[in-house]
Amino acid sequence: MRAEIENLCEKLHYRFKNPELLEDALSHRSFRGNKNNERLEYLGDAVLNFVIAAALFRQNIKAREGELSRLRANLVRGETLTDLAKEFDLGKYLRLGAGELKTGGAQRKSILADGMEAVVGAIYLDGGFQACEACILSWYAHRLENVETIPDLKDPKTRLQEYLQAKKLALPVYTILALEGPAHQQSFKVECQLHGLPNKAIGIGSSRRRAEQKAAEKILAELESTYKI
Repeated sequence: MRAEIENLCEKLHYRFKNPELLEDALSHRSFRGNKNNERLEYLGDAVLNFVIAAALFRQNIKAREGELSRLRANLVRGETLTDLAKEFDLGKYLRLGAGELKTGGAQRKSILADGMEAVVGAIYLDGGFQACEACILSWYAHRLENVETIPDLKDPKTRLQEYLQAKKLALPVYTILALEGPAHQQSFKVECQLHGLPNKAIGIGSSRRRAEQKAAEKILAELESTYKI
C-alpha cells in the first residue's frame, strides 16, 4: 500500500483490505475515463443516506417524517460532504486529469463531495455494511450530537430555480443521459444545463429525482464559487 494511501486510511480510521478500491474512489473521470469513481459515488450516496436516516430515526424519536427528511438532507448535502472531505484533506489524495489540476479541481466543492461519497462506497465494498456504518457514525458524531431542527431547508432544485428566476434567467433543463441496472436497483445519470450560462453538471442517483437534485447541487456550488451567490 502506498504511503500516501496509508496516511489517508489513518485519517479515515479504516484500513482497506483491498487498497485498489480506495484508489478507484479517488480517481476522478478526468484522470481515468472508464474506471473512475462515479459508480462508487452512486453506491456511497445510497449507503450514506441510509446510515444517516437510521441514526436520525433512532436519535429523534418524536420527530415526524418531514422533519427527519430535512435533517437528513442537511447532513448529506454537498456542503456538508465538502466540509467532511476537507477535514480529511481529501483533495490532496484525489487523482485528477491535467485540466482539472490546472483549474483547482482538487478543491472544487462538487469534486470533493463526490469523492467523499465514493470513499463511503469503497469502504462498504471492502468491509461490509457494519464497518462502513461505524466509519460514517464516527465521522458524523459531532454533527449528529449538534443537529438542530431545520424548519425550511429548501432542496437544491428549488434553490437553483429561485436563483435563476431572481436573475430573470431561463430555468434549467434536466436530461437523462443513462439509465442502468434492473428495475429494483436502477441508477440514473442526469445532466443539468443552464441557458445563458456555461454551467452544466451531471448527477447520479438511485432515482431520477435524486440524480436531478445532485446535478442541481453541483451547479449551485459552481455558481457560488464563480458568482459568489
